Amino acid sequence: MMKSDRESLISRKHEVLRELTRARRQLEATRSSDSAHQRSQRQRLESEVEQLMAEEYRLRIEIDRAK
Repeated sequence: MMKSDRESLISRKHEVLRELTRARRQLEATRSSDSAHQRSQRQRLESEVEQLMAEEYRLRIEIDRAK
């Protein structure tokens, strides 16, 4: 794998981590209310957090392999 590929993976990983931080903050904010809308938003955010965590893990592995 070329150096620029590894750098693009690292860049994407940082982007995913920023998105993950944002989603976790939003998720925490929804925990204070129990309206139907908040429950729906909380489920969507929980799913988003799981997807971002999986992508971050996959990127970490790809970055390690690109050394």
